[in-house]
Amino acid sequence: MNHKVFVDIEGSSASSQNKLAKPDWLKVRLPTGDPYWRVKNLMDEHDLHTVCESAACPNRGECWARGTATFMILGNVCTRSCGFCNVITGKPTELDLDEPERVAAAVAKLSLKYAIITSVNRDELKDGGAAVWAATIRQVRKVSPETKIEVLIPDFCGNWEALATVIEARPDVLNHNIETVPRLYLPVRPQGKYERSLELLDKAKAAGLTTKSGLMVGLGETDEEVLEVLKDWRKVRVDLITIGQYMQPTEKHLPVQRFVHPDTFKRFEVEGMAMGFGNVFSGPLVRSSYHADEQANHL
Repeated sequence: MNHKVFVDIEGSSASSQNKLAKPDWLKVRLPTGDPYWRVKNLMDEHDLHTVCESAACPNRGECWARGTATFMILGNVCTRSCGFCNVITGKPTELDLDEPERVAAAVAKLSLKYAIITSVNRDELKDGGAAVWAATIRQVRKVSPETKIEVLIPDFCGNWEALATVIEARPDVLNHNIETVPRLYLPVRPQGKYERSLELLDKAKAAGLTTKSGLMVGLGETDEEVLEVLKDWRKVRVDLITIGQYMQPTEKHLPVQRFVHPDTFKRFEVEGMAMGFGNVFSGPLVRSSYHADEQANHL
């Protein structure tokens, strides 16, 4: 008999005091199976980080079982202290200039048709790590020319020369997440700026790239505020968007203010498609890189 085991995606470390009761739709399978361990062992072999583990993504079991993962470059220590993120905040180590080659080798060994790369914020660097970003994209192209590349980049503190360095490497999709509505930026993204993120997306689109952005819900925003963000995305011609449920990773992070019903996620999808986006992935378990290859293929 095949027994399916599920786990609450908030994890056991979050405080139970004053927590909202979790709805039935927020359960996922525990990571398991040979494909899952093949990806994990390969990452360990090449001394690589994944946002799947660092950010405790609830979909890592499913994605790794499909042979896909999101590489996280520039280390696993972030210079920012976002209220939602499970990635470690602190002083990063020195740059690992061999990392682009190791990422490319892993992409080739996994025979990936679609590779997703993200990074921590490296605000202490003059270019925010843009040179490593570009080197990674080019190295993947060199060893696996058929692989499509999606990058999920930071805002580089508004350093548009750094952004140009990434753009010049020509990723197939450039993703930069808005994360939340403008009213909640101070607690959610204290070092981020809503208008700056929109400007980044606008510049990437002006350079001819396919652009993408994402939003979490459940942090205290209203449905109407979510729809206003969608309107702002359309103003800067974003092609692809993702909307998913925020989950509190530990008791030190921002608490969940509401669990958004799947019907509401469907409303966001329908209204987003009516606005003219190329594709909208909207659902409780949707994350930036969740089935990213399928979403890009819709274009």
